[in-house]
Amino acid sequence: MADSPLELILHIAPGEPTLPAYARLPVNHCNYPAIILGSLTFQRYPEAIFLDNVATFHQPLFNRLDNIEAAADRAVAFEAYMQASFLLSAPEEAGYQATERESDTLNAVRQNNKKARHKADYRRLLRGWLFDSDSREAAVMKGWVESRFGLLARNHKGPLRDFESDTYINYTQERSAGLYNTNSLESQLDLLYSYCQYELHRRLPNQRHYQLYRATNRLNEYDTLFQGSKSSSAVILNNLTSFSNNLEQCDSFGDTLLQCQVPFSKILFFPDLLPGAFRCESEYIVLGGLYQVSRVAI
Repeated sequence: MADSPLELILHIAPGEPTLPAYARLPVNHCNYPAIILGSLTFQRYPEAIFLDNVATFHQPLFNRLDNIEAAADRAVAFEAYMQASFLLSAPEEAGYQATERESDTLNAVRQNNKKARHKADYRRLLRGWLFDSDSREAAVMKGWVESRFGLLARNHKGPLRDFESDTYINYTQERSAGLYNTNSLESQLDLLYSYCQYELHRRLPNQRHYQLYRATNRLNEYDTLFQGSKSSSAVILNNLTSFSNNLEQCDSFGDTLLQCQVPFSKILFFPDLLPGAFRCESEYIVLGGLYQVSRVAI
């Protein structure tokens, strides 16, 4: 028996299912490999996840946040830092130069009251996900999870099982189109995730899990690695998945309701992270992998 949660993570119990090779990449950009991050052991005994270079380049932000007492004021400071670091209000200063053809397109876009691609930022990605988890913005976010955590997307407008399928090709095209002509969108997500982790541990320093719920009409599309009982099983979730902390709201979105203990370290976004920014009173955006889930009677 391992002596600490960290040892349990590094030495997964013999015979316990781990995230299969077809659902993960061999490399990523954080302090744990995907086979660990996606395991049931990590779900039970989570540790902090650190993305490469975030602390190196953005430590001044977290030093400043340490001196701000109110969560709402910290959110204001975070968003001001994002504006300044990524020049979100002045893409030309970040190196963006529109060609003559692009300028004509931008003028047409502005006339139609639509945002140009070079204006895309972390807020627009979140808004796109919250509106539709199969949107182009969602494809960018799922691709970011693949890159940073090594957890492969399992669904985007359909199952992603065959790398040569039309569904998978469409996913990669949407991911590429969503990143094209934008300003470090994946780096913006790096900082959003790190800020979310900071806030969770600042607000609830002694808590490591949230009990969250997810409703689905397609439980048969999940890969189930084992069935613990009639109501409990281990399933592979999409690499980025929405959950809710509101049981009553959940039951209107599917005929099967799943209950799950979600580690703090696998949460990218929670409702009160950016107060007033989005209409999502109960939605959490969670990194995927292998999870022990229980069915809840509706």
